[in-house]
Amino acid sequence: MKKAISAENVSKAIGPYSHAVKTGNMIFTSGQMGVTVDGKFVEGGIAAQTVQCLENVKAVLTAGGFKMSDVVKTTVFISDMNNFALMNEQYAKFFDGAFPARSCVQVARLPKDALVEIEAVAVK
Repeated sequence: MKKAISAENVSKAIGPYSHAVKTGNMIFTSGQMGVTVDGKFVEGGIAAQTVQCLENVKAVLTAGGFKMSDVVKTTVFISDMNNFALMNEQYAKFFDGAFPARSCVQVARLPKDALVEIEAVAVK
């Protein structure tokens, strides 16, 4: 059985999707961008947007009863691979111990021209 998860302190979805879907002992988040609850991008470039993306992922996980330490896989979509090191530096701060498996791909364009978008899968 699946359950849609919505986090109050994350900007509303801009389409027909949930912040996350929980099924059994797993949760799958939708991609989170570097926007505040009012839908505005944080200032400070890729580093600041990465931090906000992961704060949003964390908020969605919390709304579903999960923690960042439960994350087993992330996917990072980045608009410019030249920003990989800056993104990676901030990303590393959100995980303790064994890092989750991860894919990182450069894409031609992200919604609202975001610099980065991150989604996660977590298991309890």
